[in-house]
Amino acid sequence: MKTKISGLLSLLFPVFAFAGESKLDTGDTAWMITATAFVVLMSVGGLTLFYGGMTRAKNIVNTVMMVLGAYAVAIVVWTLWGYSLAFTDGDGALYAVVGDLSKFLLNGVDYKALSGTYPEWVFIAFQSTFAAITIALASGAVIERMKFSTWMVFSILWITFVYAPIAHVVWGGGFLYDAGALDFAGGTVVHINAGVTGLVLALLLGKRKDYKKTAILPSSVVLTSLGAGLLWFGWFGFNAGSAFGANEVAGVALLTTNVATASGVLSWIIMEWITAKKPTLLGGASGAITGLVAITPAAGFVSPAGAIVIGIVAGIVGWFGVFILKKALGYDDSLDAFGIHGLAGIWGAIATGFFALQSLAWDGSPLQNGDRMGQILVQIESVIFTIVFTGIMTAILYFVSSLITGGARVDEETETMGLDEATHGERGFNL
Repeated sequence: MKTKISGLLSLLFPVFAFAGESKLDTGDTAWMITATAFVVLMSVGGLTLFYGGMTRAKNIVNTVMMVLGAYAVAIVVWTLWGYSLAFTDGDGALYAVVGDLSKFLLNGVDYKALSGTYPEWVFIAFQSTFAAITIALASGAVIERMKFSTWMVFSILWITFVYAPIAHVVWGGGFLYDAGALDFAGGTVVHINAGVTGLVLALLLGKRKDYKKTAILPSSVVLTSLGAGLLWFGWFGFNAGSAFGANEVAGVALLTTNVATASGVLSWIIMEWITAKKPTLLGGASGAITGLVAITPAAGFVSPAGAIVIGIVAGIVGWFGVFILKKALGYDDSLDAFGIHGLAGIWGAIATGFFALQSLAWDGSPLQNGDRMGQILVQIESVIFTIVFTGIMTAILYFVSSLITGGARVDEETETMGLDEATHGERGFNL
């Protein structure tokens, strides 16, 4: 197994492998720094507005703090040991699932060291934003009833024992990487991971005490729409940045991301038109996110035509998850982290096997060898592994976090008052 990120990237994208020693490319470096900044904006800007607008006014500060707190925790944990666990490789059975701690606190990683054609430190920063937004996304399932202290402890443990291993298995040299699983920018690593985590937490926490008893209205669908717009904008860094350079594949990811997102908007609002006769702003914003989620694993591997199909189906799948599946199963996923991210992520990961172009697949994958069905089966394997591993580990870490903080759920008085004043001593709107 290879031990250097540059070696990993040359395997993922052989067209960018260089003869002889890699050299710093200022264009690639500038693009990767910009892409990293895009992902930061989509997380602490777009996601906070998207989630904040969807929650009730008495909990909007807490909702934003859940995102911001988890994001900050993840960045620090990633720098200390998360990156090492995800992106170190070696011989032995352990490395099929997780890396080691040889790069703890970036030990031995010189600031001049390269990851392909740009500094490895930039790659570390870029990947840290992926870890951070993944745990932040999961918070949408548990807002309005989970203790902030428990959430912070859980975030530390989750990045360490769930996100880092999944990232290693799919991207860092683990067994799914070796099997040829395709995940361009995080369908399994980010979205299925976050969605399943949110579902497990929602089930373990239980429903909000007034769920289905009183109207639970969003504080501002306009804020949510603005957040969706910033997420759409930032996602170009998320997906096009995952080409790891200012190159042709970044252009592919840029175009497919845009067209799939637009398709998701249209299919969701058409579903609303058919079923409720009223297309909503909240529905349009949600449709955009489903399109973004579903195209993420496929962005650099598919044509615009494939992206349109992926986006259209994603909007339908997301609508089904929010309005049919959640009602049928009766769980309380506050902001539909599973219905949107989990289900659309599952669809996108499997659809990658159907629509990936052989000319864009990385060297050594079953698709590259002309085996379409083999690629689809590998994609399904990656989905199943992520669901099972994440589900089991999330449940364990939930109980550990609850034990450390004296219970995960806020008391009834706090839930009635709202977590903004009770937990943070602030109001989102002083009207």
